[in-house]
Amino acid sequence: MTTKFTKTFTAALAAAVIGVASLAAPAMAAGQVSISYTPTDADQQQALGTGLQIFSLMKGLSSTGANASQNGNFNAAGFNQNGSGNHGLIVQEGNGHEGTIEQNGNNNNCGLFQFGENTNGQCVQNGDGQSSLTTVFGF
Repeated sequence: MTTKFTKTFTAALAAAVIGVASLAAPAMAAGQVSISYTPTDADQQQALGTGLQIFSLMKGLSSTGANASQNGNFNAAGFNQNGSGNHGLIVQEGNGHEGTIEQNGNNNNCGLFQFGENTNGQCVQNGDGQSSLTTVFGF
C-alpha cells in the first residue's frame, strides 16, 4: 500500500510541477494554482484521513470536527458538516484567502491548504468515508 501510494503521489506531484512550470504569466499577474488529490482506494483514503488528523493534532487542533488555522489578514474560513465523524481542516498562510469545506455524510476527511495571496478554495464531500487534500497557491 505504501509503495502504491508513494508512486501515485509522486506521479501527481510531478504532473502538477510540470503544469505549473508551463504557465507563463507576467510578473504582475494575479491568479491561483490549485492541486487536489482524492484517493480512489479505500486504504489510501483511510491513510490520507489519518495523516490529516495527525497533522491537526500536531498543529494543536482537534482531530475531529472543523478546524481552521490562519496566519495573515483578511482571511475567511467556513464549514458545513452534516453527519458524524467528519474532519475538516483549513490552513491559510498569507492574506485575503477564502476557504470553505462542506461535508455531507459520515467519516469524511478534507484538508484545504492555501498559501500566498487572495485564493479561493473549497472542498465538497457527499457520501461516506472520503478523504481529499487541496492545496492552493495565490500570486
